[in-house]
Formats: sequence, structure tokens, C-alpha cells
Amino acid sequence: MSRSDGSEVVRVMKNSLVPQDQTTLLEVPNLNDASLKSKLKQLVNDSINNNPYFAAGGGLMILGSGLAIARSVTIRLSKLFYNQMIVDLEIISKDKSYSWFLTWMSTYPKRFSKHLSVNTNYIKRDNGSIQTKFSLVPGLGNHWIIYKKAIILIKRERSGRMIDITNNSPFETVTLTTLYRDRHLFDEILSEAKVLALNTNKGKTVIYTSFGPEWRKFGQPKAKRSLQSVILDKGVKENILNDVKDFLQNGKWYFERGIPYRRGYLLYGPPGSGKTSFIQALAGELDYNICILNLSEQHLTDDRLNHLMNNMPERSILLLEDIDAAFKHRMAKNDDSGYMSTSVTFSGLLNALDGVTSSEETITFMTTNHPEKLDPAIMRPGRIDYKAFIGNSTLFQVEKMFLKFYPNELELCNEFLKAFKQLEVSSVSTAQLQGLFVINKDKPREALNQIQTLAFSNKLP
Repeated sequence: MSRSDGSEVVRVMKNSLVPQDQTTLLEVPNLNDASLKSKLKQLVNDSINNNPYFAAGGGLMILGSGLAIARSVTIRLSKLFYNQMIVDLEIISKDKSYSWFLTWMSTYPKRFSKHLSVNTNYIKRDNGSIQTKFSLVPGLGNHWIIYKKAIILIKRERSGRMIDITNNSPFETVTLTTLYRDRHLFDEILSEAKVLALNTNKGKTVIYTSFGPEWRKFGQPKAKRSLQSVILDKGVKENILNDVKDFLQNGKWYFERGIPYRRGYLLYGPPGSGKTSFIQALAGELDYNICILNLSEQHLTDDRLNHLMNNMPERSILLLEDIDAAFKHRMAKNDDSGYMSTSVTFSGLLNALDGVTSSEETITFMTTNHPEKLDPAIMRPGRIDYKAFIGNSTLFQVEKMFLKFYPNELELCNEFLKAFKQLEVSSVSTAQLQGLFVINKDKPREALNQIQTLAFSNKLP
């Protein structure tokens, strides 16, 4: 049904309460889609323009909320990407590989650094000459390297609040960042850094000395001394070497029987007989380093002594020279006090050698010129397990030393031995013999003619 205004009349049937022959007419306007959209758009515009809250900043609030949501989504996506695609490696300054890596990076050619630090190597020789060497290492900040086609970000940071208590230096970290797929390069870099560091000391013996609560390198690494260059009496050198090697090869035997895995050696004899030289040569033969500990050092305490002996560098021999002098006043005072200004007590030394907190897997060498002055408490097994006398020159040593300096001079060697027997002197140290041979390099006849000087080499003219 239609009306004159163009609208349609729709016939709607009522429910059963209305008779079937009766109908109700409802008028519904017929709107097309375009007109509906235009009217909705006009309604929204009118609401915005006529709404005082939106005009006062509500729109900006909605806009800001949208931007905040977008930023949050971006951050979450970037974190997800970082966690899935990026990998970090942190190296702290207390770790050994920290200095290794910095040295390696300073020599790596494909490096982009704008922040550098300088390391100065200062050497003053006995003759007064000075040698200085500067090396530039990556400083604090960001650095980039290209390693095997992979780009790696390196960030070196220093903490302003944390301090490394071992050397009182600021705590530092180096962080390497690269793609997750290139994470295997970290192992390769650290391996190269280790090889570079070990090659620096290859063929050399590193000497350590105590500095505060830590061990530090003393001077430059020394060339390894050949064990054959040290001439001791017949069998002495070989017996000590065999005992040390037997100890190093039987760690399992000690552990299975519950015996502390450590061994102490005492070399005693007059000055200049070669005790310290032999220890240096032994360290070179075993490819070990040497840690020299001065018990008379000022401010050395029992706790620090124990800490040092339990934290020695790997593959190191502990050397305690002139052990008799460190507590020379103990018998007179009949107490445990040290001497001079040291705070180390005799009982503290004994506990460090074989007490509950003493270190394992250690080789300790002690030297003395006066073994009769040593306290019996330090002589017992567990503290000193092997004793060897390193005396003045014997005929065996004189012969070996002469032929070492003057090979193939057998006749002159026999003459030298005969003249040596006739010297009116009770003893001659190997240091005196070596001094005579060094003065007469390549002149065996002159050495023979000057043999009488051995009787006066330790005296003023």
C-alpha cells in the first residue's frame, strides 16, 4: 500500500489477540545506504564540534593515548626482536680474559674506535737506561669491529660505585653484542685472545710478587733458564727433578688416600751455591712460573699470607727465600711475633703451609743459608717434605763448569782441576767459579793462570 507522500505502508499482523481480519499499519521510512552514511557523519561532526569537553582537550587526550599505545607496541616488538635476534657477552674486569681481550682488540685491524686509553710499559735497567713502550687499548665507550663478516658492537663501561677489592681499581665490564646467528664467534675471539696472551710469555718464566692482597707480575717475563746451565753436585739436580715430577703425576694417589696434595722443599747451603738459580731453571723445565713471597714485607698479616698462598696464579712455584731470617727473633723472644714491622706470626706461617685453610696442589720451595736456625716445627713432614744440601763447588762441579764454558778443552780442564785441589782455601762457591770464567771468555789458559784469585774473590783488596 502506498501513500501520496511516497512512503510505503507496511501491513503487520498482530498477535493472535487481534482478529485475523484486522491489521495495524506502521510507517517506516525507506533510507538508502548513502543517505544513512551522510547522516551518521553529520551526527559525529556535530557531536565533536558542539562538545565542549572534546574542544577543551579531549581530542588531544585520545590522540596522545593512541601514540602511547603505538610506542608501547613498538618497544615490545623491539624487545622481542632483541631477545630473539641479538646476543650479548659480558666480560668483567676480575676475569682473566678481560685483559686478554683488550690486548687482542688493540691489535685487531678492523676496528672502529674513537675512545682510546694508553698503557705505558716502563723499564729501567741496572745500567740506568730507560725503555718506554706505549700501547693504545680501547677506552670507555662504544667500539665496532668486523670479525669474519659479522659486525660486533663492543661497549666498555666503568662503574662509579663498585671497586675491585683485589687491586682497588674501578670495576669495569666489556660487553660484546652481535646477531644471535653469529654467537659462535665469541668463542673464536676469546680463543685468539688467549693464544695471543700465552704467546707473549711463550718460552719465558713469569715472576710474580705480592702487591696488597694480590699477585702482580714483577718486571718483564724472563727467558727460561736451561736446567743444564745449573751445575750442582752429582745427582742432586736429577733427584729433585724426579721427585717433583713424581708429585705432579700422582695427584689421584694423594686424593684417594686423603693426603693433602702439596709438597714442600728446603734447599739449604752457603750463599752463591745456586739455590735460587736452580729453582728458576726448574720452573723453566716444568713450564711453571714463580711467586716470590717476602715474609718480612711491611703490612703482611696472617690473613693476607693465607689469602696469597691460596690464590696463586696457576702453574706456579711458591718461593720463600731466606726462611730463617723472617723469624730470627722468635727463639730469643720465645713467642710467635714476627720481626721488624711485619705482622705475620710464626704460627700463621705454619697454618698457611699445612693448616685447615692451606692451599692444595702447591709446590713450595724454601731456601736458607743457616738450617740450624730453623725451628723444628717447620721442619716436620707436611711442611718440608724434601731437604737437599746445595753446597760449595766440588771437583765434579768444577769439571762440568769448565767444560761448559770451554768445550773440548780436556787437557786444560785436567790442569785446572789439579790447580784447584792445591788452592789454600776451604771452599769456593759456584758463583765465584762462574765469575772467573765470565771474565775470561774464550780464554781457558787465562782462567787457569788466574785460578789463585778464587781465594780472594770474596775479599776487598
